[in-house]
Amino acid sequence: MEVSKLSGLKREDFQSTIQGKQTDLFTLVNKCGNEVCITNYGGALVAIMVPDRNGKIANVIQGHDTIKGVVESPEPFLSTLIGRYGNRICKGHFTLDAKDYDLAINNGPNHLHGGPTGYHARVWDAEQVDSQTLKLHYLSPDGEEGFPGNLDITVVYRWTNDNELVIDYEATTDKKTIVNLTSHGFFSLAGIANPTPDIMDLQCQINADFFVPIDDTSIPTGEIRAVKGTPFDFTTMHAVGDMIDADDEQTRNGAGYDHCFVLNKREDGELSFAAKIVDPNSGRSMEVYTTEPGVQVYTDNWATGYEGQHGATFPRRSAICFEAQHFPDSPNRGHFPSVVLRPGQKYTQTTIYRFGVE
Repeated sequence: MEVSKLSGLKREDFQSTIQGKQTDLFTLVNKCGNEVCITNYGGALVAIMVPDRNGKIANVIQGHDTIKGVVESPEPFLSTLIGRYGNRICKGHFTLDAKDYDLAINNGPNHLHGGPTGYHARVWDAEQVDSQTLKLHYLSPDGEEGFPGNLDITVVYRWTNDNELVIDYEATTDKKTIVNLTSHGFFSLAGIANPTPDIMDLQCQINADFFVPIDDTSIPTGEIRAVKGTPFDFTTMHAVGDMIDADDEQTRNGAGYDHCFVLNKREDGELSFAAKIVDPNSGRSMEVYTTEPGVQVYTDNWATGYEGQHGATFPRRSAICFEAQHFPDSPNRGHFPSVVLRPGQKYTQTTIYRFGVE
């Protein structure tokens, strides 16, 4: 029986046949001996094993310890890949070249994260290239979940010797379509536990002078609003909990933070600093870098205390997500950066999660 050295996850517990394909567990180990564990069901990250300031190793991402747990998770998007469209599309409707498209309604009146059978719920073809690299591939057929075009997607996870999880995305289409891919990691830098500690004292900085306000169904109003003087000003580092429950329409609409931040960029598509978090107790830190124009920051406002790996439980606000992406509802917002992909073009994205200690 193959057991991941640090995470204690058993490979056989992730081996099954789903959708006529084999699921498995892949463990990436860097020169420091630190581990990242990924299953090809939804590309879900199930363990990131990194040290605290005293060298104590813990898992800093929420996940499950069996394939059954991943498939049946109360949080279907738990640390998975997301597509074809990350985030929300108003009323599941958009128009492309004068043709109307209607998608599944799976979040209030809106479409969320590619629908119930989006990429989080697909078995990806997997190739472990070497001890630090996993390559996933998925061909999303024309019409899947209502989206046009056969989308050919490759996602590569690289776990560097500097404790950087690098995620590279590429996609091509044979028909004009929309694409907004992301990884929905639920990060708990304190380390998952029973119960996993909340993130209220987590120190956070976001490299964004503007954010995207939402209505009471979490759809953008269309405004790009300055963060200054609002609970969304993380331009200097402070605790997540400082203003999460402020008497503010936007924190009410998101039940906390569930908003897209407009990243400060010198030029479109540059790989640049997006955010940093530090857990004051363990000293663990994480920096986010991305080529994307935005990052959706979600403070796990709807978790119920359900069970994850090795008996850990995940209460409300025990994780924070930094989903690098284009803005929500972009297909219906002409002034937002375009999410249209045409035949002959290549969609690319690089996002890096760098772990350290302070």
